[in-house]
Amino acid sequence: MIEVVLNDRLGKKVKVKCNEDDTIGDLKKLVAAQTGTRADKIRIQKWYNVYKDHITLRDYEIHDGMGLELYYN
Repeated sequence: MIEVVLNDRLGKKVKVKCNEDDTIGDLKKLVAAQTGTRADKIRIQKWYNVYKDHITLRDYEIHDGMGLELYYN
């Protein structure tokens, strides 16, 4: 179990607990449940790397306590 911190740079910071073998799509669903935003309207990225929905957190080397950027489409 890892905890990922997502910041939307508008004052909202979301901490999500998930597994390393979850996909980015699963992470979006967990964020959507906490923020009330639809999962298909969420984009997760780090710098200029936009993360794809079907790839796991382990493949992107996302670890416990890592911070990601949260954007709304």
